[in-house]
Amino acid sequence: MSVAVVGGGPGGLYAAALLARQGHAVDVWEKNAPDDTFGFGVVLSDETLGGIEAADAVVYAALSAEFVRWDDIDIVHRGRLLTSGGHGFAALGRRRLLEILHERCAGLGVRLRFRSRAPEPDVLAASYDLVVAADGVHSRIREAAAEHYGPTVTGGRCRYIWLAADFALDAFRFEIAETGHGVMQLHAYPYAADSSTVIVEMREDVWHNAGFDLCDEAQSAERCAKIFGEALRGRPLRGNGSVWTRFRTVANARWSHGNTVLIGDAAHTAHFSIGSGTKLAVEDALALARAVESEADVPAALAAYEAARRPAVASTQRAAAASMRWFEELAGYVGQPARQFAFNLLTRSLRVTHGNLRLRDPRFTRAVERDFGCPDTPGEGPEEAGTPPMFTPFTLRGLTLRNRVVVSPMDMYSATGEVSATGEAPATRTAPATGEASATGDTPVADGGGVPGDFHLVHLGARALGGAALVMTEMVCVSAEGRITPRCTGLYTPEQADAWARIADFVHTSAPGTALGVQLGHSGRKGSTRVMWEGMDAPLPEGNWPLAAASALPYRPGTSAVPRAMTTADLAAVRSDFAAAAVRAARSGFDLLELHCAHGYLLSGFLSPLANHRTDAYGGPLENRLRFPLEVFDAVRAVWPADRPMTVRLSATDWAPGGTSPEDAVAIAGAFAAHGADAIDVSTGQVVADEAPEYGRAYQTPYADRIRNAVDVPVIAVGAISSWDDVNSLLLAGRADLCALGRPHLYDPHWTLHAAADQSYTGPAAPWPAPYLAGSRKPPTGRG
Repeated sequence: MSVAVVGGGPGGLYAAALLARQGHAVDVWEKNAPDDTFGFGVVLSDETLGGIEAADAVVYAALSAEFVRWDDIDIVHRGRLLTSGGHGFAALGRRRLLEILHERCAGLGVRLRFRSRAPEPDVLAASYDLVVAADGVHSRIREAAAEHYGPTVTGGRCRYIWLAADFALDAFRFEIAETGHGVMQLHAYPYAADSSTVIVEMREDVWHNAGFDLCDEAQSAERCAKIFGEALRGRPLRGNGSVWTRFRTVANARWSHGNTVLIGDAAHTAHFSIGSGTKLAVEDALALARAVESEADVPAALAAYEAARRPAVASTQRAAAASMRWFEELAGYVGQPARQFAFNLLTRSLRVTHGNLRLRDPRFTRAVERDFGCPDTPGEGPEEAGTPPMFTPFTLRGLTLRNRVVVSPMDMYSATGEVSATGEAPATRTAPATGEASATGDTPVADGGGVPGDFHLVHLGARALGGAALVMTEMVCVSAEGRITPRCTGLYTPEQADAWARIADFVHTSAPGTALGVQLGHSGRKGSTRVMWEGMDAPLPEGNWPLAAASALPYRPGTSAVPRAMTTADLAAVRSDFAAAAVRAARSGFDLLELHCAHGYLLSGFLSPLANHRTDAYGGPLENRLRFPLEVFDAVRAVWPADRPMTVRLSATDWAPGGTSPEDAVAIAGAFAAHGADAIDVSTGQVVADEAPEYGRAYQTPYADRIRNAVDVPVIAVGAISSWDDVNSLLLAGRADLCALGRPHLYDPHWTLHAAADQSYTGPAAPWPAPYLAGSRKPPTGRG
């Protein structure tokens, strides 16, 4: 084939070399001179180097001769230096990398066209069999067909500048400077025997406050060298056309168009704090060359390339986004104890976890565990593992949980009995215990139904036997009108309370030491729907009941029923329903009560500006939107036993423009904490139907992290936490106090006990029930 590569950076040059090795005729178009480059050092991982070695031993040998290698990461926190080892880095100068790739391309017959602007994209596509767009963040080829590639470019909240020092650091160094203008950070690493890359980063407001917006390159380098003088050993910094900029995260809906394909920064970017964009570009080149070699034609090759690379790139971009947000929120972490801060920094993206940090540097990790309060194992050495963080106790008010694992609330839609939505039943519900009217005011609803039966006894009982410290019920509805579906459980009748008491008694008798929590809620505008497996959020085919919400806005316009905006009488009745349900919950024997203010249900609908369009005292500014949920909280707290904890579940973002912001979430959490909430259970979304969540591993935990470090209140982290390693990492880093897991407990009711066995923990925080002791060791899986 004839191949045009646009962009003479490492990704483009390496793609050219690999394709030329396959016998293709390759032209590279680069608008700059051969030795023009921006930035200084390049870091490559062992994984990337392994791919290079397998694909082209000549390039690998040349790179290996140039690498500077080191293992340590130094973190300086308030004047204290902490070192973590075992990380393994390899770096070299960017200019030297380009020279090696120029030499390899020339040796393979690649035509290198420097100081040459490539022809227009349509001309290239018509003139070559394959066009590789490696032309960077501002890709001209991508922008020429933007309607097809679907690019999104998102700017970060920090400013940063690439500089260099003329000496070699002996570790990857992170240093924090708390200045009168705000917090600044240094990221630095060696890339040659006499040179180091130095990146200085800070929030935009700090950058302005410090006057860096008025500095030229030389002035910026001089000021940064003074701020981080200890790290630089008093030596100066230099630039290379260096300017302060904001990091731009690039993503594309598609990476190819016809015979043209995007690689490297043209296709995607990942924040520099987790590694090098060069690494991603080189891996793209490797994947593209493999696809071209293995597939029959260009369309098949480009499809195979994208299919192979997208999952890895998406994972990297999620990790990079988490890392970037961590540094954007750095000011909220600097108050942590030094070792916890260092651990938090090292694990910020979840690429490094407690488990593999134990392998990399057991002594450092054990010191972090001791600071956290993990007891030593009798007779262990200083580098041996002690009690895993997840098996340390935690106290909320008068309740001490034996470990940090919570079975998350999960709707089961399996209540017994029938409840008529229209009141056509033998007996109608009387007014709540306080004597106030029902929430609908004019629609009687039959007693009976909403009763947790044998299914709930077995479901919750099995999880209680499985070792978690706290097992939460599904959302238990405070009235028949407040159900999500006809199969939802409730706490608005004596029969329901008696059934819950039976379950609580089983948990406390058969799984002593396990706490049982109840989550009270009202469906609001998301009620009167089918059970999940018959149509998520779809209205009932018949027998629907009237809905009430903050505003007359349907959840799914054109599909969901339109609720009526609640009146003053409705608000009073719902407050009464919540209080009456809390009284029944206490009598049933629940140890903890959670108020459900998340996921678009009634109280969540008041909090979100997307669901609350009221113009009275309960709508408008956040202070007003908080009023009714806080009134309900106060009513429940007043009747809930004083020694039993009460938590609140929040949606910390609506995942939609104009919705609840992270700053709003902090304010909401602070308001509930001020009213006596013992912990905040931090979830996200499900408030509006057109949300766009950023799914991924532990994707909701940054919101819990932010609330914990901004508000003096414990948090429960939820959201795709799937491994005990994640739990330990989140706890040790100070991002959560408890971790709630749902789907892992559906897959394995004994998840917590198995996590203990996997970590060789046999202490009091995870006792096996006596009848199950024979199963406390994992059975062999085959002949061995």
